[in-house]
Amino acid sequence: MSPSSAPSQNSAPAPLRVLLGAFGDPGHAFPMIALGRALAARRHDVTVQTWERWRAPIEAEGLHFAPAPEYHVFPSGPEPLDFYEAVVHATRDTIPLVRELQPAVVVADILTLAPSLSAECLGIPCATLIPHINPHTEPHFPIYSIGARLPRTMLGRTFWRRMHRQVENGLELGRVELNRTRSLLDLPPLEHVHGGTSRQLALVATFPQLEYPRVWPEHTHIVGPLMWEPPAQEVELPPGEDPLVLIAPSTSQDPQHRMLHAALRGLADAPVRVLATWNRRLPSRPLPVPENARLLDWVSYSRTIPHCDLVVCHAGHGTLVRALSLGCPVVACPTAGDMNENASRVDWAGVGVRVPRRYTSPRPLRLAVEHALATPSMRSRAQELAQWTQLHDPGETAAKLVEGLATNRINKTLGVGLEPTTLRLTAECSAD
Repeated sequence: MSPSSAPSQNSAPAPLRVLLGAFGDPGHAFPMIALGRALAARRHDVTVQTWERWRAPIEAEGLHFAPAPEYHVFPSGPEPLDFYEAVVHATRDTIPLVRELQPAVVVADILTLAPSLSAECLGIPCATLIPHINPHTEPHFPIYSIGARLPRTMLGRTFWRRMHRQVENGLELGRVELNRTRSLLDLPPLEHVHGGTSRQLALVATFPQLEYPRVWPEHTHIVGPLMWEPPAQEVELPPGEDPLVLIAPSTSQDPQHRMLHAALRGLADAPVRVLATWNRRLPSRPLPVPENARLLDWVSYSRTIPHCDLVVCHAGHGTLVRALSLGCPVVACPTAGDMNENASRVDWAGVGVRVPRRYTSPRPLRLAVEHALATPSMRSRAQELAQWTQLHDPGETAAKLVEGLATNRINKTLGVGLEPTTLRLTAECSAD
């Protein structure tokens, strides 16, 4: 891996006004709040547009809050609007905010199109924050989110190239639908797919060690994980000296708490201490709490994981990178969405064990925990990622790149020559 540093200037430029927009689920809102905090630390005036539920913590960070139109990104039932119709309405609702703030730059979450389209309508530069592994894959990579491993042979690469033809059809349909949306907003059509991701600046907020090696576009930068969590109190750990295992379920998936039930049962008589949480999502049936376990409604991962030897999770990106940034290996039990992809990267990078959904039951989970605890290389590899985080401040790196985009625009407006930002952060890392 050959990372490059953030822009060379040590101090922030003149304060800028910045608008950040994010879909309101924690996996999207929290990284954007982390970016906002980093920008504010560099004296910029930051407004975060997201769901009302995050108003208080955003304002507690010293940031301005703006309510976002709360439409469903993935409609699951009868809806008055389909996705792209909702985007049109949300964009029209957001344009007055952008016009009022007149930000130097807008940063939009990859799933949050309204701020980016509003910025484009008003001629303001816009960056995209990808708060997880980059979903834009190469033709020889496995199809994103199915959880397949990177092929090691020419035959495997040829297979995936053929399978990607179906993906290309879906991407082309998405381009057509997005262009229909753009036409309703008087924006020109795009000739390329992935039109929701900025070609001015894309920030990939994950570890480069979790990204497959590739040649990256000039506008795309892997900045490292952007992490934030609501304030929380310290919790009392289970007593004893045995290894401490944290059971950290997803906040949005696995409504029946299948993984939590399996872990509590499987580790009941294991030589470990168990700290588990149900993340304020009431279980539909009583949870078994063995003598070696402590069960809580909520746990601060940033405060708790430093005491842990292993984290068992669904491989949601936020929980995953929090564990790895603190040098803790994981047992990944994916359920849906990008969790399968994240779990595959965990296995590929050697930082934990993957347990497929069909095997999420007491015995396989116990075997996975025992294997992870008995494999020192997994902890060593996780600690390497923790050291990388300490050497490469993701928030500062991302903030400086956003500053560069805004400053380039300002200087062009003033007619001042400015060399384009050349910061690069490559992912030339291997599974070794």
